[in-house]
Amino acid sequence: MDINRYSPSYGVERKHLTKLADYTTEEIFELLYATKAMKSKFAAHETTAILNDVTVALLFGDTSLRMRSAIEIGVRQLGGTCVSLPYNKQDMLAGENIKDVVNVIARYGVGALITRGISQCDLDAYCAVSPISIINSNNDDFNPLQALCDLYTIWEKKGKLEGLKIAYVGKGKSVASSLIMGAIKCGMELAIASPAEFGIKPEHITHAEQYGKIFITDNPVEAVRDADVIYTESYGYHSAVSDGEREILKPYQVNNALMNCASHNAAFMHPLPATRGLEVTDEVIDGKCSLVLEQGENRMHVLKAALALLVK
Repeated sequence: MDINRYSPSYGVERKHLTKLADYTTEEIFELLYATKAMKSKFAAHETTAILNDVTVALLFGDTSLRMRSAIEIGVRQLGGTCVSLPYNKQDMLAGENIKDVVNVIARYGVGALITRGISQCDLDAYCAVSPISIINSNNDDFNPLQALCDLYTIWEKKGKLEGLKIAYVGKGKSVASSLIMGAIKCGMELAIASPAEFGIKPEHITHAEQYGKIFITDNPVEAVRDADVIYTESYGYHSAVSDGEREILKPYQVNNALMNCASHNAAFMHPLPATRGLEVTDEVIDGKCSLVLEQGENRMHVLKAALALLVK
């Protein structure tokens, strides 16, 4: 389906956003068009105070500089209030009841709960009993907000999604799992190059392949051939990269030589933070083909769009 031929209604019936596997192509388009509208209003300095008297709560099991900043600033721009809830795994194991937590904070005027570092199993339990919207900003399995941000950035810069080829190179993590699902539902061609030890979880590949074909290889040059976008992410965010891992992943570094194997004017994308000299070189991430700053900005607009459509 061509996103440029789609007529948005600027609405979705869903309450939660924890993984893109739950969303149809049309619903993904709604979020992308809402992102476009939010960014246009931001550029025009228009007031978008649609969260007046609404509090958005954050439940973070790990840290994130850019995502937390995007959420807190974005919620303020929508006229809402952002608060952080204390999260401790030991508290949850000690008997905190998920149903009680979400129902009580809903009575405090909280309209949405944004989580990070909370397992997908726990999130599914939250969503089953929650009267308020739950949005997953990242966990070990999925990162739907980042994938939506990336799809919007590609659409914004390339003018389309359908028919474009995106090559994911390197260590397959949660961003990759969400990106391949979103991209294939939007009609993009997918190629993945990862070493066997660090591939995307097989169940996520299998699920995405229900919507289209994915080319999988351990050869990065094969993956990026004719690609319009080359994508990689941090190998060691929240964890150290061992010497053995460095050796395994070394051939997957995105450098000028690899970029030259892609299509003319191919874009480079990375969700940040990046380890320059490891998964990507300075010349690429700081070069004219890089869209990392655009991704960084668009993360806030995507978050605002998700809140605008989901919080009822």
